Amino acid sequence: MTAPAGLARRELILGGQRSGKSRRAELLAAHWLAAAPGRRALLLATATPHDAEMRARIERHRADRALRLPGMTTLEVPLALGAALDAASTPDSLVVIDCLTLWLTNLLMPASGESHAPEPEQAALLAALDRARGPVVLVGNEIGLGVIPLGREVRAFVDALGQINQRVAAVCERVTLMAAGLPLTLKEDSA
Repeated sequence: MTAPAGLARRELILGGQRSGKSRRAELLAAHWLAAAPGRRALLLATATPHDAEMRARIERHRADRALRLPGMTTLEVPLALGAALDAASTPDSLVVIDCLTLWLTNLLMPASGESHAPEPEQAALLAALDRARGPVVLVGNEIGLGVIPLGREVRAFVDALGQINQRVAAVCERVTLMAAGLPLTLKEDSA
């Protein structure tokens, strides 16, 4: 993967599964850490280990990330991303949120069966992005390019994810679409 352009204050990285989204976010974090001493990188991870396969996947990601980016700290935040971002954001810290899709899943279709109202959490995240004192990189899936799902609940989820992706993209200075490990810049604001 090629080296990223200069770091945006806020960047949204979208793509399909295994498109290179998380690797791109890690590359940005590695460049941030290498650029100056005393910098920190923090991952706000939204995945929840609700079954054996997901637990194994999370462990594999942790181990792989520790090898690739040992300077990054991980905090598991399945729901309250806005509050976590407020607490973590400092001028010398880059925060990676990975991923918006799993976060929305946790809100709308949690394994516990007790869903949460997504609007207050989304509003809290958007407000925290506005207040962030250091750079923030958000990762999410772009799932609206495929076949229209048959089930009402799945269609509602696809719609909700498209809406949050649009809302986050609107406040980010850079939006990148990943495909086959290659970045395509969709938005680049100099402000």
